[in-house]
Amino acid sequence: MRLFHTRGGVKAAAFPVEGHLPGFDGATGWLNSAPLTVEELRGKVVLVDFWTYTCINWLRTLGYVRAWAEKYLDQGLVVVGVHTPEFPFEKDVDNVRWAAENMRVAYPVALDPDYAVWRAFANHYWPAVYIADAEGQIRHHQFGEGGYEECERVIQRLLREASGDRVSDDLVSVPDEGFEAQTDWANLRSPETYLGSDQAQNFVSSDGAELRLNQWTLSGDWTIERGAAVLNEADGGIAFRFHARDVNLVLGPSRRGASVPFRVLVDGEPPGDAHGLDVDEAGQGTVVQQRLYQLVREPGSINDLTFEITFLEPGVEAYVFTFG
Repeated sequence: MRLFHTRGGVKAAAFPVEGHLPGFDGATGWLNSAPLTVEELRGKVVLVDFWTYTCINWLRTLGYVRAWAEKYLDQGLVVVGVHTPEFPFEKDVDNVRWAAENMRVAYPVALDPDYAVWRAFANHYWPAVYIADAEGQIRHHQFGEGGYEECERVIQRLLREASGDRVSDDLVSVPDEGFEAQTDWANLRSPETYLGSDQAQNFVSSDGAELRLNQWTLSGDWTIERGAAVLNEADGGIAFRFHARDVNLVLGPSRRGASVPFRVLVDGEPPGDAHGLDVDEAGQGTVVQQRLYQLVREPGSINDLTFEITFLEPGVEAYVFTFG
């Protein structure tokens, strides 16, 4: 389950023991590190971050996790990412390695394609953070976005307890840009929306009727699989009536190495300065990898708008819309 946002948290002055760090024995491999064990981590404060690389909710937390890993490395903090995939292509080690390099995830990453580490932690969410003290006791958790100050205060206190050294009270500051820009919660009225048959909601047939907010439709020749909509012929499209600053869509070519050009319109016009990271002002872009694509970022006031994407060639897989 992807978790969007939580508010509040615990006070650093009083946080309980929530169990013991179960370890990473179920990992099938590691990036950026040799395998880590609980015994090797004893004496360190450990932050475990569950992620999957297409999850926009995790991406919006990454700047903080990355900054904590860098700031507190020499003071005894070890950050361990656990990559547990949501979609089948996220099990591919080459895809995860590309994502880690592209997203500057330089701390150790345990690969968890079989959900063994996920189950050991009894975890249910992306993103999820667990913070353990030097004795291996879990002292704090954060499910979903937010809670950044609480997490950092817990890190600081546990580092002081572990070493007795002075740890600065200063908090990290991270850029609010790209995929890592924080959600515009005040203007977010569109939910995460899956396109595969297992979880699809708010789909309407393409009969020429105007879409209502959060409805979506397909045009062209598509096959609806359990986890994705797959385009069979050129010039197929997806339309979505949305209310948000950002429109993101998990896409991929059906064949490794293939590319699929596309065109984006917003209320029937090229996006101009509302184009996302993966689209130019004219609305042109290309699907070249299995990943999250940012297609719209509205720079001004937010209104109900209709997003349209047309794929100029077949062979694209569309998985899920997310908004910000």
